[in-house]
Amino acid sequence: MNDQLLLNCRRLFLRGLTVQANIGIHDHELQAAQRIVIDVDLYVSFAGTSPKDDRIDEVVDYDFVRAVVHTRIAQGHINLQETLCDDILTHLLEHTGVMAARVSTRKPDVYPDCEAVGVEVFRAKPGVL
Repeated sequence: MNDQLLLNCRRLFLRGLTVQANIGIHDHELQAAQRIVIDVDLYVSFAGTSPKDDRIDEVVDYDFVRAVVHTRIAQGHINLQETLCDDILTHLLEHTGVMAARVSTRKPDVYPDCEAVGVEVFRAKPGVL
């Protein structure tokens, strides 16, 4: 992680956002939705999100993150977790207040002998790192 990013940003996060998603390439995954757990870290400008009047419009709202995830899930079947992560990340970075983001997805019900299988991606806007 770039030190300048950490020194100049505030990190917002959502942990364990659980959704039912139509995702996967295997026959059984094409038949029914499955549980996906999503974690998101947003790196936002500290100066741009330091509220002066303690109002929600002075910061990046968590509702925005949840809306991005739920909107993408509602668009229909996704073959790969990589696609889901990339799509969510792209939409999060469209927000003017977001400088960088990390998105991870995991399927907790795939194998009985492990906690989950997943994907994680991090990206910053051009010029930030």
